[in-house]
Amino acid sequence: MLSKALLRLGASAARRPWRVIAAWLVVATLAVLAAVAFGGRNADSITAPGLDSQRAAELIERAGTGQEGMTAQVVVTPLDGAATFFDHDSARTALTRLQTEVKRLPHVLGASDPAGALDAGGDTAVRGGLVSADGRIAVVRVQYPDQSRLSAEDLDALVDLGDRLRAELPLRIEMGGNLFYAFSDPDGGASELIGLLAAAAILFLAFGSLVAAALPIGMAVFGLTVGVATMTVLAGVTDVPTFAPVLGSMVGLGVGIDYALFVLARHREYLARGLDPHEAAGRAVATAGRPVVFAGGTVVVSILGLAVANVPFMTVGGFAVSIVVLIMVVASVTLLPAFLGAAGPRLARAGRIGRIGRALQTGKPGRLARRRDPVAGAAPAVGWRRWIGHVSRHPMPYAVGAAGLLLTATLPVLGLRVGLPDDGSLPHSRTERRAYDLVAEGFGPGTNGPLVIAADPAGDPGVLDRLVATVAADPGIASVAPTHIDRATGIATLVVFPTTSPQDEATADTIVRLRTDVLPTAIGHGPARAHVGGAAASLSDVGQRTSERLPVFVAAVLAMSFLLLTLVFRSVLVPLKAVLLNLLSIGAAYGVMIAVFQWGWGGTLIGLEATVPIVSFIPMFLFAILFGLSMDYEVFLLSRVREEYLRTGDNGTAIVEGVSGTARIITSAALIMVAVFLSFAVAEDPSTKMFGLGLATAIFIDATVVRMVLVPATMTLLGRTNWWLPRWLDRLLPRGPVGTDDTEPESTGEAPRPRLVDR
Repeated sequence: MLSKALLRLGASAARRPWRVIAAWLVVATLAVLAAVAFGGRNADSITAPGLDSQRAAELIERAGTGQEGMTAQVVVTPLDGAATFFDHDSARTALTRLQTEVKRLPHVLGASDPAGALDAGGDTAVRGGLVSADGRIAVVRVQYPDQSRLSAEDLDALVDLGDRLRAELPLRIEMGGNLFYAFSDPDGGASELIGLLAAAAILFLAFGSLVAAALPIGMAVFGLTVGVATMTVLAGVTDVPTFAPVLGSMVGLGVGIDYALFVLARHREYLARGLDPHEAAGRAVATAGRPVVFAGGTVVVSILGLAVANVPFMTVGGFAVSIVVLIMVVASVTLLPAFLGAAGPRLARAGRIGRIGRALQTGKPGRLARRRDPVAGAAPAVGWRRWIGHVSRHPMPYAVGAAGLLLTATLPVLGLRVGLPDDGSLPHSRTERRAYDLVAEGFGPGTNGPLVIAADPAGDPGVLDRLVATVAADPGIASVAPTHIDRATGIATLVVFPTTSPQDEATADTIVRLRTDVLPTAIGHGPARAHVGGAAASLSDVGQRTSERLPVFVAAVLAMSFLLLTLVFRSVLVPLKAVLLNLLSIGAAYGVMIAVFQWGWGGTLIGLEATVPIVSFIPMFLFAILFGLSMDYEVFLLSRVREEYLRTGDNGTAIVEGVSGTARIITSAALIMVAVFLSFAVAEDPSTKMFGLGLATAIFIDATVVRMVLVPATMTLLGRTNWWLPRWLDRLLPRGPVGTDDTEPESTGEAPRPRLVDR
């Protein structure tokens, strides 16, 4: 059985700690060396097979216009606020030099020529979209090859050039474009440090021991090093999205420290009973390690389920994050018991800080605060037992009230709008934001998110003229750039500028109208074809696909979780209740996220400078991660409840003892996760903020309202039917559930084994 295998594994690691620690050091070193030697750069390829934007990209690539590559834009304005490029010779000379310097950069295929257009006439420059109508703002659009031929060095070269020219030219120079999006360093380094420090403080307060607090942190750092290095190696084989390292660090730190906390708390409980440290470590891995393995496996399977969306970058990103989670599970049952064995009996002692921390948590000083509990000893604190008993005596009001609260918090989901926060949502300290604002000021907001229409006339000579005229007449289009026709293939590309910004809902409506009305009208029933592409169109398409696939994905995860929990707890109603309660907590987290990011409620608290739509792929990612993480607490809590039920045969006692016995561990674990996730919510990038706030909110709700109110209330209302199982299903399910503690001496005696089976 799993428990016996974990018992042997944990005890063996505890008896030979330095061998195991040395083995992990070797693995971490090899992983880092492999990342340096074979690793690649994270890259975003936000597209998917079968989408209209993908068909447009394929036509553009076939034409070889270069528009399928990366782009950047250098936006300039004279430092003299009264000067314009129309009448200021020194500003025009500086612009000419800047263009020349940009074209000399490595890998640059070409750049627009606003200075040349000005020499040809001011109207030419304005009509070409290179100089604003008032002559104050000029744009140099830089064309690069496709991303596979570029690296972060190309971005560094462009940024360094801008820094140098700012000191030499009378121009304000700002930069943006998808070159920055692809190769900017991922947001998260400072957040990881803040999260670790917060976790260390909580652990120190809970355990009152520097050694006990350091072990989960040390294990998480080991696991994160191996996980991120492995992710970097994976990036050398395929495109790993830029959000994967940040999300992997966020989730990896959270689950790693949580898993270590569960095992460490059980280890100290066994030490308090007088067991040898090696035996205590083995039993801790066998008991707490089983829920860890199960919960970690659920997280991994849930994240891998993202493949149903059929969006490659989401599938790869999910796979990369799941690697980190899997490594944390392995570290919890191998590296952590080695740490426990090396620490020896010192972990059984709690200092003054630990006693103060428990007094603060219980609200009772002195003798009551020194009662043993799952973090410091064995028996649950009286305060938690009293609270759970109170909820159990008034289950209906608490169940209705808590469910109503969460349903109310879920209501904003009805207004969910997906999209992609553009550079306009970045802080003003970023040059991309300043460039975005200058372009919007000089040329209109839609210039920051051009659409690219790729057309194959298929021998119809008049189709391109009709196409240009029809597109230009659409009310959502501000202007159409001159058509580029490839002589060899005849494929034409039209760059069109919407009247609205990339993240505006009206832009998505314009894309839909172009595809369903404008382009079919221009092309007619002939063999010609046209597709709408560009970054804004690709993101809109991915958002639509993920929205369409989300119900299928949710149903698959729910069904999988229900089956696994049925197998684990040999019950039908307990898994059903767990699935429904998890849905409530996730829905409430969605609602809070929408209220903050779309409605702006409290956005300034996390540094959000403007309302933004929810990133199209985040709802599906959050559901996968949150449903898996919520199973951590569900399995840990219900395992204890089932142990008590199998020991006593009394449902009420099992609920009070099981929930109160895990309450402080779950509270400490949730505080750590919330601290880690909130540290990412204050990052600069809005996508990172969404992940951080969504995860933190869901974990907080799950560990408080759900676990400490709804779970005891609903289990009390269900009574003994919690453990109801149809007879035919009882025969089909294999024996040996996670909830049976077969490593405990008391579990092998004559304790009652009640089971409510439909005969």
